[in-house]
Amino acid sequence: MSATLDLDAVAAFLQAAELSSFTRAAEALGTAQSLVSTRIKRLEDGLGQTLLQRHPRLVRLTAEGERFLPAARELMAAHERALGAFRQPGERIAIGISEQAVGAEIPAVLGRLSRHHPGIVINLRIEASRALEAAFERGELDVAVVRRLGSRRTGEVLREDRFGWFAAEGLAHQPGEPLPLVSLVAECWLRQHGMDALGRAGLAWREAFIGGGMAAVLAAVEGGIGVSPLAQRIAPPGAIEVGAAWGLPDLGTSQVVMRSQVTTPRASAFLRELAAAFRAR
Repeated sequence: MSATLDLDAVAAFLQAAELSSFTRAAEALGTAQSLVSTRIKRLEDGLGQTLLQRHPRLVRLTAEGERFLPAARELMAAHERALGAFRQPGERIAIGISEQAVGAEIPAVLGRLSRHHPGIVINLRIEASRALEAAFERGELDVAVVRRLGSRRTGEVLREDRFGWFAAEGLAHQPGEPLPLVSLVAECWLRQHGMDALGRAGLAWREAFIGGGMAAVLAAVEGGIGVSPLAQRIAPPGAIEVGAAWGLPDLGTSQVVMRSQVTTPRASAFLRELAAAFRAR
């Protein structure tokens, strides 16, 4: 076993472990995938342990990797604290994130980023995509992560998601009865998109639940209150897609887009990792 640990290799391991992908780890670190792979292999050779299982489209921690992960996080946190002794005061970034773009992942993603970038002070707004687009245009946000239908304006496309109609597995379909609709508040364009699609298809619907946030919407779906138009990525684990079986209209796809006007190296590094996290499986 080597006497010292390469910090770049440990950082590469952390990103690959947390993003479950060498490709996304390379994006987060602003380097090549081959270099990430080489660094992790060197770390594993030095430790004499296999830390990650390599699959064609997914990376998983081994038992040894699980044991090493907390120590790796502590090491990198100590490294950041040491560097922070000579840094200027924290840099503030105003970020707007749509829950329809990210879903329940927001706390985990931001928690991980704050650990990796302690010099960044996050000022977060969670609102509907329309409101965030408008706030970005007014200069109130440095970064906006939103969901869009169709291609418009500028921004970096992080991924494209397919929509579906999701309901609890035990929810019974009542042919001829109005569809019980679960959705976000009126400002949510996906709510309007779903209602418009039902209208064009000549299908009756009724308001069953209106949630003030995605956590409430997902809980209502899981609880069997009704059906919700959702991106497959953020649908609750216990829900199933019922669109075809219930004869509901196809909702198509949409893009998750990040708009940014940050320019500093520290903020740019933060955004690289933010984008990689939203692209990850």
